[in-house]
This record gives sequence, structure tokens and C-alpha cells, in this order.
Amino acid sequence: MPDLSAQPPIVEARNLTVRFGESTAITGINFTVQQTPDHGEFVAMIGPSGCGKSTLLNVIAGLVSASDGDLLVNGEAVSGPGRDRGMIFQQYSSFPHLNVMQNVLFGMSVNSGELNLSHSGRHDRAMDLIREVGLVGHERKYPHQLSGGQQQRVAIARTLAVEPRILLMDEPFSALDEPTRLEMQELVVNLWYRVHPTIFVITHSVTEAVYLSERVWIFSQGPGQIAYDIRDCIPPTAGIPPLVAQQKRDFKEAVQIVTEAFRKVVGDDQTASPAARAVLG
Repeated sequence: MPDLSAQPPIVEARNLTVRFGESTAITGINFTVQQTPDHGEFVAMIGPSGCGKSTLLNVIAGLVSASDGDLLVNGEAVSGPGRDRGMIFQQYSSFPHLNVMQNVLFGMSVNSGELNLSHSGRHDRAMDLIREVGLVGHERKYPHQLSGGQQQRVAIARTLAVEPRILLMDEPFSALDEPTRLEMQELVVNLWYRVHPTIFVITHSVTEAVYLSERVWIFSQGPGQIAYDIRDCIPPTAGIPPLVAQQKRDFKEAVQIVTEAFRKVVGDDQTASPAARAVLG
């Protein structure tokens, strides 16, 4: 087994601050996401609008630079985007002129040298991922021929094809109808459980945050900081459909704790339940 004490965290922020002109988006952010064999952490980020969640995600992706402090991936300062980090956006981001198979193959073709895969190997991996995300039979369709949920499945398959160790998701399901959103939540949790990337996801839904992740960060009002880092009360949901998970007592308690923490952040501080007081202090 690898000596974890000798490995740097997979992602670490040290007093991270980002400013855009005279406006400060996030300030003094500190966190550590450790490397664990065959298990990447799943972190959900929620908070008031304008609190800097997307800014932090973009710093991890290498799309935005730190103004002060450091953001490290595998112990190295982030200097730009890299194959080790894949991003899935709220807006459907497939290449409109490429069909499903071509979209999934795209990143592998660009990174063929690093991936060390032959043409047939890339095709086999693409087909495996298309099967994994439930798009068999749609390989030759173009994005405009797909539903919103199917387009996000393409984005997930395309992103996973280059084997990123870190998956970044910015409100990936917010544009979907509720049944499709629940379906996609279950898909992502089961993929995470099998593939083991470290995942950061932004959502405005407390229920979605609790279902998807094992660790919930609640951001303060902007300029954002991580006001709460909640993990011990979050129940595992792999293999459990969202509507089934939502009926379980431990899930309901976790939703209540996260909701009460969010209310404290936005100034709607009501009397906390005993479970919330135990976690939040």
C-alpha cells in the first residue's frame, strides 16, 4: 500500500484569495483534500449567490489565477488547465459538429501520446464509456438530436475518457427537468464509486449536495470563505436511488444539519436541532 504520509494532498488551498479589479471574490480559503488509494473525495459546494464557488472551481481548473496564497494540485502550484482536471459545465458543452462517438474520442485523440492508446484502444475506451453512461445506440447522433440529459451524459463520458484524477462540475444538472436530474445524480454517484476520481460539484440544492457528496462546504457571503466543512453526518448513497435515499432517517438528518448551517451563513439563524448543534457547534 502506498505511504500516504509521503504523498501531498491531491488538492490544497493555502490562504487563497482571488480579486477581480477592486472586487474580492474569495478570501483566505484554506482546505486539504487528501489522496486515498481507490477513493477520491466527493465535495459539494453550496452557498449564497456571488459567494465565489465558481471562482474557486475555476482556480482549481487553472482558468483563474490566485491573487494571493496558493492552490496546489499534487503539491504543485496550478499554472493552467491540465489533463488531470476535467470540467463539466452547466451549459451543454459538446462539440455541435461532432457526433457522440467523435465527442468522446476528441480528448483521447488530442492526448493520444500521454494516454499511450492505439486508435482501436481509444475506440474501445470510448465505447466502454458510452455504455457506462447509457448512450449505446446513440453513438452516431449529433448533440442537437439529444435531450439535455443525454448531452450531459456525453459531457461526462468525454471528460472521463482522458482519465482525469479531478472532476469539476459547475451546477451540471440545473437545466434539467426533475426526473432527469435525479437520474443524473444516481449516474454520477455510481460512476464516482466505480472510477474513484476526486470530484468537486457546485449546486444550489441542499438535497442534491447531501445525495452526491461525502463532504459539504458551505460558503459565507462574498467575499467567500468556507464557513462550514461538514462530513461526518453525510450518509453514503452509492447504489441507492435518490428518492429512496431521501426517505432514510440519516439522510433527512444530514439535510437538516446542512440546511441549518446554510441559514446561519445567510443570517436566518433559527433554533438549531440537537443533531445540528452537535455538528455545527
